[in-house]
Amino acid sequence: MPTDNRNLLDVLKFELEFLEQGGYGRLPRESWRPRFVFEDSPTCMNFNSKDREPCSECLLMQFVPEDARKEQTPCLHIPLSLSGETLENLYRTGTQLEIETALGDWLRTTIRRLEAEKAKQPVAVSSPR
Repeated sequence: MPTDNRNLLDVLKFELEFLEQGGYGRLPRESWRPRFVFEDSPTCMNFNSKDREPCSECLLMQFVPEDARKEQTPCLHIPLSLSGETLENLYRTGTQLEIETALGDWLRTTIRRLEAEKAKQPVAVSSPR
């Protein structure tokens, strides 16, 4: 089970904001290569880190299908659509716009679902002392 202690909903909201603010545009100092979703985002536990944490510790692992959890970059295998489209597929066949659109749609859907689940949870009531 992941040991990433960040709040999942906060992480996903941050990722959506990062995406919407153009975070996956090319960087001037690295204009020769595309930016990779999740890996090149502060969402990734290993973003700008010298000490690489295993991906198995990441919050996003709960979205990775069981059979893809041992892959080198498991987050590439998160199904972003009902048809099962993943970043791995989109990197081979999609444009940057298609990748970002699929990611944004997935993030918005997932955030709404998690917020709805959270709203249904009973509120803890403090007992008077």
